[in-house]
Amino acid sequence: MKCIIIDDEPLAREGIALNLEDIDFIEVIGEFSNPIKANSFLQSNDVDLIFLDIHMPGLNGLDFLRGLNNPPLTILTTAHSEYALQGFELNVVDYLVKPIRMERFIKAVNKAKKLFEMRSGIEKDEPTTEDYPSGKDFVYIKSDRKYVRLLLKEIIMVEGMKDYVMVYTSGDKFTVAMNLKTFNSNLPNDCFVRVSKSNIINVKHIIEISNNHVKLPGHKISIGRSFRDNFLDKHIREKLIERK
Repeated sequence: MKCIIIDDEPLAREGIALNLEDIDFIEVIGEFSNPIKANSFLQSNDVDLIFLDIHMPGLNGLDFLRGLNNPPLTILTTAHSEYALQGFELNVVDYLVKPIRMERFIKAVNKAKKLFEMRSGIEKDEPTTEDYPSGKDFVYIKSDRKYVRLLLKEIIMVEGMKDYVMVYTSGDKFTVAMNLKTFNSNLPNDCFVRVSKSNIINVKHIIEISNNHVKLPGHKISIGRSFRDNFLDKHIREKLIERK
């Protein structure tokens, strides 16, 4: 992946460049102190990823991003946490607050890599938007005072705990202040199904079903008696290959 760094602070640009030195799948091809200079570079060079500061002289980073046609993947780097929602509304990959912790930096670049591979068609065997007939392939959740963008295909299951739910993905989990019924109403029912009073699962991640349990990556969930028939009829029996 080819990336550029846009930040008016030289030390901030240097810090990001140093963080990227040992990351072999990202190559820094340009550093800019303001978005105007970066814009000219973008017109004549292929860029896959931008590390973008928000507060800069002349042009705000968010306004710069809004003005780009088909912008590259973008990771915002800023000392101001209050612009997170605006950033995620612009579909940024991640929002890193300075001083940036290395573990958060690594998480952000890994996420960018995965999105880049999806855009490039490398992960052709992974579920795509076409696997979600509802047409919605991601949601935003508010967890730990942050707005997190989750691809629906990454959600394995949701567990209800009174007035909270725990959302599990392949590599993380998020606590959301919302009851399970409300959370379920915001998910497409063509791929997500409630299998008990406490659990919603993504049928794309089912490994096997046996003895009133459904096995998912890292989880084994009991199927509630009152939910069993709907679950089996809608998501299993119509896809079952059996002897006639």
